[in-house]
Amino acid sequence: MNTLIERAKKIRLVTFDVDGVLTAGGMLYGQEGIEAKHFHVHDGQGMRHLLQTGVDVAIITACKSPIIKRRMEDLGIKHVYQQQTDKLAAYEDLKQKLNLSDEQIAYIGDDLPDLPILSRAGLAITVANAPKIMQQYVHWTTHKKGGKGAAREICDFIMQAQGTYQTIIDSYFQKK
Repeated sequence: MNTLIERAKKIRLVTFDVDGVLTAGGMLYGQEGIEAKHFHVHDGQGMRHLLQTGVDVAIITACKSPIIKRRMEDLGIKHVYQQQTDKLAAYEDLKQKLNLSDEQIAYIGDDLPDLPILSRAGLAITVANAPKIMQQYVHWTTHKKGGKGAAREICDFIMQAQGTYQTIIDSYFQKK
C-alpha cells in the first residue's frame, strides 16, 4: 500500500477510459439509434474535486459520442480524446501538451485496448468488474465497479495520498 501511496503522490493527471470505467459498460440504443450512457454522479463529483486540487483530468476513449462531450463539458474537463483506436497516441499527445512524465500520470482502463497505456502510466488502475486478466497489468484494482463509483474511489484516494482531500471537505463548510 505504501508503494501505491507514493505513486499517487506524484500524479498530476488522471486519465479515464469511458465505457466500462465511467459507465458500467452497457449501451442503450433507441429506435432512432440514439445512444444513452449512464454516468454516476459521485464519479463526476470526484473528478471536479481533483480539478479543484490542481490535478488535471482527461478522457481517452475509442468511442465517439456527443453524450461524452456533453458530460465532460458539464464537469469542466478540457482534455477529451474520442474515437481513439490507438489510445497510446492520445496519451503521448497529452503527455507532451502538459509536459508530464509517465510517473505523473494515472490511467484507468478496463480492457485489453488499455494495456499499452497501463504499461506506461505511473499509476495504472483497473475497475473491480474488469476482466481478471487486467489485474496482472495494473498497480491497483478498485473495490467499486466501473460506472458505480470507481472513479470517485480513485479520485478520493489520490487526494488523500496528496494531502488535499481535507481542503475539499473544508471548502464545503466555508460556503455561505
